[in-house]
Formats: sequence, C-alpha cells, structure tokens
Amino acid sequence: MAAFGSLRTTRMKLDLSKCLDEHHAAIESVRRLEPTIHKVVALLQDTFASGGRVFACGNGGSAADAQHFASELTGRFERDRRPYPAISLTTDSSALTAVSNDYGFEHVFARQLEALARPGDVLIAMSTSGNSPNILRTLERARQLGLKTVGLLGKSGGKAAALVDHALVIEAARTSRIQEAHILILHLLCEVFES
Repeated sequence: MAAFGSLRTTRMKLDLSKCLDEHHAAIESVRRLEPTIHKVVALLQDTFASGGRVFACGNGGSAADAQHFASELTGRFERDRRPYPAISLTTDSSALTAVSNDYGFEHVFARQLEALARPGDVLIAMSTSGNSPNILRTLERARQLGLKTVGLLGKSGGKAAALVDHALVIEAARTSRIQEAHILILHLLCEVFES
C-alpha cells in the first residue's frame, strides 16, 4: 500500500497535447503506407479466394492485436458477412507453454506455424521493435514453408523488415503510438472484406 500512498502525494501530469500530437503523427504515417496497404489487401483477397488462410502473431499488446484481427475476420467486423479463415498463434495456452518449455520461447509461433500452415497461406507478424527473436524465427520459418509475409513493425522496422514481403513500418518512438497505428491498419484490412 505504500506505493499507492505515494501516488496521492505525487502530482502526476498528463501532457495531453503532446500525447495527441504523437498519436496524430503515428496515424498520419499510415497514409504514407497506403501503396503497401493496397498490396496487402490484394494479397489477402487472393489468399482467401484460393482457399488460403491468414495467421497472425505478436507479443504483449501485439498478441492481443493478433487475436483481435483474427476474431474480426472469423466473426465480423461491423456487419454480417461470410467468415474468413484467420488464426491467431497467440491464443492456445497449452501450445504456447508446451513449445516454450520444450523448445524455447523463440520457437513458440514458428512451431505452431509449421504444424498448421501450408504454401499459399499468409503470416502477419507484429513487432513494435522488429527485433523480437520469436517473430524473426517465425518469419524465417514462414519463408521456408512457402508463405507470404506481412510485417506490422515499428521504429526502423528492425531485422524483421528485411524478412517480410510487405513491411508496414510505423516510424514512431513509443510502443503505444506504434500499436495505435497498427490497430488502425488492421481495421482498414478488415473493412475491405465488408465493403
């Protein structure tokens, strides 16, 4: 309780204008990615039309975004329509803990992808740094398996930028701003399948 007590005596300030300016800059950076977003839309449309599936993965908040994206495609985004085959590799706690325990956390998504994916599928990998070891390993495995890859990345794109077919890099410094732009991109992708 001492830690919470100290919050009462310390004045915490939120510089709302600064936060909103950062947010606006990150969201505006999505506009610069429009040509690549159109390529990703075409890739997803072709994938679904040929019976392929989309896999998504990420860590922390990006894991939640992967789940959110897959659920929007398999369920619905804003209106009723046919479901699309999308799988988040972040949701099976037994697989996550078993693979992490037996092979190491850097294999947690790659191992699942190896079991589930087939050539012609798509992997959407999310990493705000672009350097998460498990994401890099999964992108390498996706290439070996014949998947097309999309990276929702941040900062400079990290090592992942060189491993993906389509890099959507939000050049912001803060993780929260990067993730806000990533979820906008994911929503834009979902919107296509309901228009």
